[in-house]
Amino acid sequence: MSKNTPLVAGNWKMNGQREQALELGKLAEGLDKNPVEGVDVMICPPTTLIMPFSELMKGGKVAIGAQDCHTLVSGANTGDISAEMLADAGATAIIVGHSERRADHSESDALINEKAQASWRAGLVAIICVGETNGQRQYGLTLDVVRRQLKNAVPDGATAKNTVIAYEPVWAIGSGLTPTVEDVDKVHNDIRKVLVERFGDSEGGGMRLLYGGSVKASNAKELMAVENVDGALVGGASLKADDFLGIITSYKS
Repeated sequence: MSKNTPLVAGNWKMNGQREQALELGKLAEGLDKNPVEGVDVMICPPTTLIMPFSELMKGGKVAIGAQDCHTLVSGANTGDISAEMLADAGATAIIVGHSERRADHSESDALINEKAQASWRAGLVAIICVGETNGQRQYGLTLDVVRRQLKNAVPDGATAKNTVIAYEPVWAIGSGLTPTVEDVDKVHNDIRKVLVERFGDSEGGGMRLLYGGSVKASNAKELMAVENVDGALVGGASLKADDFLGIITSYKS
């Protein structure tokens, strides 16, 4: 098991309206009734829900994050939202570089690098996503792709406090497929090696590395026990409190 404090974060993507506060309340109640010590929990809802959710969870056990941001503080950027606005709404972290943003909005590593820096500028943690497509995997390029993304998308100022890395193999997201434990171990160990070489033992070793891609209660315990897996970035299974609690409680001894 990793020495770093685990983080289990839920990415709700484009799902949820105000009534979803009921699920958030059930999640908080479940954590109160069945505490899981030494694990950080976060929900990243749609932007419209960040402020009400952060107010609801004020002083509670569930942090609230965001799913994306613009690189600028403000400007004539219709429909965009800055990291400072997200911080003002109550977010504590921002997911940047998710594969769906890369694919659907043609986001480059350079842009993701800027968004990570924007997150820091606002005093927020950047959760930087990396991962390979199925085609890249089939050609044996997984480690090359992830190393390139780490090199170009992670800014030089990354520290254990301001940055989390999430490895999400694109082919596993929402597919019900997951890599083998051996595959996850290989990639996460390589990520750790790259980070330590670049940022040193303290910062590179202290950055939390999350695994994401069809994580559910039935496979969470096995995946979370892998060396250098410091938690999970969870998609669909985070939308229901009971499902998400099943993943979080995989950390109970």
